[in-house]
Amino acid sequence: MAATIARKAVDHLKSKEFRDYLTRYHFWGPIANWGLPIAAITDMKKSPEIISGRMTFALTCYSLLFMRFAYKVQPRNWLLFACHLTNEGAQLVQGSRLIKYKMEKKMQS
Repeated sequence: MAATIARKAVDHLKSKEFRDYLTRYHFWGPIANWGLPIAAITDMKKSPEIISGRMTFALTCYSLLFMRFAYKVQPRNWLLFACHLTNEGAQLVQGSRLIKYKMEKKMQS
């Protein structure tokens, strides 16, 4: 059973369709775009005082729009959708950290 699944996976990786996919923008566009959520996730370890509210809001809207685009375009670009879904989550976390930080700062003063 496992050997059959592994053989099918290897055959798919060797197929012309997969090689064509690797050379198209449907693959390389989202790969390049993964820098946004990776940066947001690594910034979660930093102080919330460096978070830009405007940029977080802009990236949240951007990812929402491009999630819709990735779903609507034919053929559907699930890699791009996953990238923007991850970025959306990361930006929402960053936004909540910023709001919490500003509320705590206001309570202290």
